[in-house]
Amino acid sequence: MPLAMNLSVEQVEMSIRYVNMERYIDEADILIVGGGPAGMSAAIRLKQLAEQNGKELRVCLVEKSAEVGGHILSGACIDPIALNELIPDWKEKGAPLNTPVTKDRFGFLTATSRISIPILPGKAHLGQKAWVDLTAWLEKPTYYGRNDHDFKIKCRKQKTDVVKRGFPLQNHGNYVVRLGHVVRWLGEQAEALGVEMYPGYAASEVLYHEDGSVKGIATNDVGIAKDGSPKDTFERGMELHAKCTIFAEGCHGHLAKQLFQKFKLREKCEPQTYGIGLKEIWEIEPGKHKPGTVEHTDRHTYGGSFLYHLNEPTPMIAIGFAVGLDYVNPYISPFREFQRFKHHPSIKAVLEGGKRIAYGARALNEGGFQSIPKLTFPGGCVVGCSAGFLNVPKIKGTHNAMKSGMLAAESAFEAVTAENSTSETVGIEPKSYEDKIRNSWIWSELKSVRNIRPSFHNPLGLYGGLMYSGFSMIIRGKEPWTFKHGDPDYKRLKPASECKPIDYPKPDGVISFDLLNSVALTGTNHEGDQPPHLTLRDDSTPVKKNLAVFDGPEGRFCPAGKRKPPNIAGTVMEAKHPNGGHIKAA
Repeated sequence: MPLAMNLSVEQVEMSIRYVNMERYIDEADILIVGGGPAGMSAAIRLKQLAEQNGKELRVCLVEKSAEVGGHILSGACIDPIALNELIPDWKEKGAPLNTPVTKDRFGFLTATSRISIPILPGKAHLGQKAWVDLTAWLEKPTYYGRNDHDFKIKCRKQKTDVVKRGFPLQNHGNYVVRLGHVVRWLGEQAEALGVEMYPGYAASEVLYHEDGSVKGIATNDVGIAKDGSPKDTFERGMELHAKCTIFAEGCHGHLAKQLFQKFKLREKCEPQTYGIGLKEIWEIEPGKHKPGTVEHTDRHTYGGSFLYHLNEPTPMIAIGFAVGLDYVNPYISPFREFQRFKHHPSIKAVLEGGKRIAYGARALNEGGFQSIPKLTFPGGCVVGCSAGFLNVPKIKGTHNAMKSGMLAAESAFEAVTAENSTSETVGIEPKSYEDKIRNSWIWSELKSVRNIRPSFHNPLGLYGGLMYSGFSMIIRGKEPWTFKHGDPDYKRLKPASECKPIDYPKPDGVISFDLLNSVALTGTNHEGDQPPHLTLRDDSTPVKKNLAVFDGPEGRFCPAGKRKPPNIAGTVMEAKHPNGGHIKAA
């Protein structure tokens, strides 16, 4: 239990003297922390392997949301490649992928207009004859003189991947989904296979064996007052021990950060670079609704936007805006950039006459290939956005997260069930996981776009980055060099004295909105008398440095408006069902 914020150690000890502080302990073969796409895919794959090999394997999964999928922001465009591998008959099993992409648009926004940029390859851009020829090539019955079935299937898949992944924003073959619904469905498949699910239990502490290897996790204590003392409703968290623990917390998870430090997982990679993504769900006029339409744009602030038309009973769209957190002007407000963006003529025309029904935000890993850490350690591994497999130009990470969970599951299964192997530590390390990642399409995909994100750090800024990105995409990332990201994001921020404040337009309450009204749509529900989610290492930093030097940028980059100096002792927005997530941007 955390020490009280306003009580002395002696007062805390007095307050817990008559409280039962014992934790219930349970054991599993493999434990998964986090019930997003990566965690669910790992759980499903583990039980599939156990069934295929006739093994008894206890798999447990803990998820902080009260219900599976409850912390997943709605509205996404996903590549089904990993789902095809994990559950080939997902259509027959009723997976909620109901909206295939039918139209794909990409453009650059000037102050008042939109410049269309072609997306290649794809049927709409290649032309009918070229597409027919391409399809015939994919379906050609023999390859390189070999006729065996497995080889034909492998070559056909490789060809399809070449075409499908030629341009990062090419979305034909993808699906517009409500990702929370997809994760909920994955949870149902996992439970049907025998995975033990613990929704509503947030992992708060990593547990270690005496030899230093990971032993498992402890869930959070509940019923704690804001000052750290136990309430009448206090309940001690439980301990879950496992031979191997897979961490799938998502971007900037607090347990993964501890693991990175303890096991020095980032020693041989570049610092992670981050972005923040903001999203709204709108009901628009039926005449403007085009299910399956996907649109991406770039504009003057590094990042980008998306607009997805969902196939729902009501004419619904998801509109989102991402901003790289390596910006230099501390007066930038990602939230207000998003609100201003919606007034662009090409975007406003879609939203006019509609109604905003949800808002949410989340942090994004944008370091890509250069920032992939060491993935394993004694007792476990990290997967999904905990590791950082987001394809930034593609603005997609679900397929990579799922695949990483599947590969981690295979490695963990091999390590835990091996009969003749011995582990150097009590906690078992799934050592083959890293090699599996390097030999997978995750590695080749991220490598092919590795230079796009760092290319924007050049004397020509955004326009130089756009030109280089086009060049890199044309040659499919085959350049023989790899750019570095350079300094961590926070080091790029300039003092407020060197920057000009930004005069954002006042929200009109129709297309654009203020923070208070937006946060009300997240479903955020916190008691007033509860501890903060995060605490600062140094309570003097917000005033002495953040405010004095940078004029309190946390009051602008926090998409919930809860980080305002001087009283910003680690509060963080936790947006619950239906649209929310932890905003680990600080």
